[in-house]
Parts: sequence; C-alpha cells; structure tokens
Amino acid sequence: MNILVINAGSSSLKYQLLDPDTGTLLAKGLCERIGIDGKFTYKASGKETLDAVDTAMPTHSEAIQAVLDALVDPKNGVIGSMAEIGAVGHRVVHGGEAFNKSVLITDEVLKAIEDCIPLAPLHNPANLTGIRACQKVMPGVPMVAVFDTAFHQTMPPKAYMYALPYAYYEADKVRRYGFHGTSHKYVAGRAAAMLGKPIEELKLISCHLGNGSSVTAIDGGKSVDTSMGFTPLAGVPMGTRSGDLDAGILQYLMNKYNMTIDEMLNVLNKKSGVEGLSCVSSDFRDLESAAGKGDSKAALAQEKFAYEVRKYVGAYAAAMGGVDAVIFTAGVGENDKVVRAMICSGLEYMGLKLDDEANGVRGKEAVISAADSKVKALLIPTNEELMIAMDTAAIAK
Repeated sequence: MNILVINAGSSSLKYQLLDPDTGTLLAKGLCERIGIDGKFTYKASGKETLDAVDTAMPTHSEAIQAVLDALVDPKNGVIGSMAEIGAVGHRVVHGGEAFNKSVLITDEVLKAIEDCIPLAPLHNPANLTGIRACQKVMPGVPMVAVFDTAFHQTMPPKAYMYALPYAYYEADKVRRYGFHGTSHKYVAGRAAAMLGKPIEELKLISCHLGNGSSVTAIDGGKSVDTSMGFTPLAGVPMGTRSGDLDAGILQYLMNKYNMTIDEMLNVLNKKSGVEGLSCVSSDFRDLESAAGKGDSKAALAQEKFAYEVRKYVGAYAAAMGGVDAVIFTAGVGENDKVVRAMICSGLEYMGLKLDDEANGVRGKEAVISAADSKVKALLIPTNEELMIAMDTAAIAK
C-alpha cells in the first residue's frame, strides 16, 4: 500500500509518496507560494526533477491536484493511477488531550482539531486546510491524522502539570504537551531494533536536535517527560528560540524597553537561542566555523547548547531510574560530531563513553559509544514521514 504523506502550511505543502512496508520513498516535493504565484517542486528516483516550476495554485486544492498529476504523469510519474494510493497521512501539530494516537479522520476529528487551534494558532488551521483540500480532490480515500503531540500523552501528571493555580489547567488546558513526538517515536523504535531488545525493556533518552530541539525520556516505549512544554518555546536553547528562562525576565525587559507581549515573544522565538547568544547565526555550522576562528560568543553558544542538553539527559536518567541508550537525531544531532562530543563529555559517570572515531559518522545509523560503554550512544536519522506513513497504513488497513 502506497501512502501519500502531507504536511500543509499556510501557503505551502510538503509531500512524500512512500511504501511503508519497504520504507521506499517513491517521490517527494514541495508546493509553495500557494495563493500567490505558485511554485512546484517534484523529485523521483530516475525521473526528471521539476524544480520550482510556476504552477497556478490559488488554493491548496490546486496544489494537491498538481501533486497527483505529477505522480501519475506518463513520463515522470511513479504510479499508474490514483488507485495505487491507499491512504493519505496528514501531519497535525496539535491534538491537545483529545488524541493519544493517530486516528482516521472523521467530522468529529476535524472538530477536535479545530478546538485545538488556540493551542497552535499558526499550525492547526493550515493542517486543516490541507486535510480539506485532500478530501475535496481525493474523495473516498482514507485520511489519517498523525499528531506531533500524541506520543507525549503517556506522560504522568507529575511531568505534564505546571505549578500554577489548578483552575488554569481545568479551564484552559495549560499543561506540558511536548512536540516532535513522531520523530521521538520513530527513533525509539529504531533504537530497540539496533540494540536487539524489546522496546518495553528499554529506558531511552531521545535528543532531537536541530533548529527546533527537544529531549524526551522514553521508558518502555512510552514518553514519560519531554523538554518542550505548552509551546515549542520551552526546553533547551534552539536556533532562534530561548528555551527555558525565568519568566520574570519578560516583565523586566518589557518595562525597560516598552515592549508589548507580542514584541517580547518575537524576541524569544526569533531573535534568541544560539543566534541571539552568538551574534553570528542560528546555523551550527556557522557557529563551529566562527568558534574555530576564535569567536568567543560563538563558542559560548555551542557550549551553552551542549550544557543544557547534557543537563536534560542527566535529569531524565534520574527520572527513569537509569538509561540504556542516548539517541541523537535531527539536523544537528545527526550531523554535528562536535556538538555530540560536547554533550557526551562529562556523562562518563553514568556509564556513557563516546568513541571518537565512531562519532565521526554523519547521517546514518551507528553506535557511536565505545565498546565498553554501559550506556550506548546511538546516531539515528529521523524519518517522520515514514513514521506517519506506517501509522497511516496500519489504521487504513
């Protein structure tokens, strides 16, 4: 069964066509500038690549139709007809407390996703637009919603509750939700396979490190704590996001510089993190280059990031009463050997010893800890689209 995976933004739409049984990626691409002038990208193995082709896309429906036309194109297509698409899996950012797993999309599910719009005002409306566009263009094809937040719904109250007046949770659902759940779930499954043990027997710490970063404690295959919170702003410092900080700083800076709350949040989301600290870039490759030339602020940004991730690893090992493996994934986690080494430095006390030569690998599954390391360090490239396809296929069947 081939699965079409859709990740819809307000004016863009990423897509992949996969066979989840074999993990084969048949085609992928991007529709962007929807509602403006329309740009279409299409890539398939052994076929002509269409790169930023002008395509009329007044709405997401035309974008979906452009994707389908390309997939069945006699020259560059990868399937013979629409009948070869068994189902569509939609990435949905926020499922609130309503969803603890992926679900077949019904009218009731759509209503529940709408109800979560206040929790993800930038993402859920776009996700809904993508779903409705697919329903219009592909009537009768099963649609599945796969939520970024669902994996973390196994957290116990002591992990997800904030020490605020309880009424804010009862009335407004203010709590820790966590994100990157599809990625954490995928790499945890791969870690169990690499270690040759049932996931139910493992204590894992998954470090999804990129422009957005989160660390998750996974005990027996279930998320028991995660660094992101009510929003993706919490946790470790990120590319341009501050991560955890004293909330009193907001009042102090807003009063001093006469900022509104929206202006303050713009600083925290778009001008902070390693970019704000380094005064160089949000790209870790730029930080490494600048630090290598003696830039002390770039070096500090690297050290701060690694230090905060290492603190979360230690905290989650304590929370679970031990750890069997630490996983590195996503753009920085998969490709930056310097940052991985900085994070692992100092974790020898808990039995994790990095192998410098093994740590030199990029972008492929590998054990990067020493042979005698009691706690394993694993590099596992994430594949959220494949995880979405696997969930979608299982539900559609």
